[in-house]
Amino acid sequence: MKKRIILRFKKNTIDKPIVYKLVKDYNLIFNILRANISPKAESLMVMELEGTEANFKKGMKYLKGLDIDTEPMERDINRDENKCVHCGLCTSVCAPEALYIKDRRSMSIEFDYNRCVACELCVKVCPVKAMSVSFE
Repeated sequence: MKKRIILRFKKNTIDKPIVYKLVKDYNLIFNILRANISPKAESLMVMELEGTEANFKKGMKYLKGLDIDTEPMERDINRDENKCVHCGLCTSVCAPEALYIKDRRSMSIEFDYNRCVACELCVKVCPVKAMSVSFE
């Protein structure tokens, strides 16, 4: 199984070898997609974890035991369908092609949450603010 998750660290967990333990003790493969780590404040890491379902569950239990909040990444990424005018600007900056033109005739834009790395470039270029990424 492969999942993208958001980890929220409190100040007291910043000095723990968290990623090392996920690899060594739970045999999980990781890919850090984004990190904002600060020794004096709460920190955030977006990562993709891959491994067996049993090891993934054990890894999540380990993180909860350290008082690290975890959540699936897609909960913090939003697209307001009512605001989107399907201009296509977001597709020009989306390197992983999470935002793409589904139909060239209608210029219909699709959003594939599974490909998104939360880089926030789509948020910056969207003229109608249809995309939002919230880590708060």
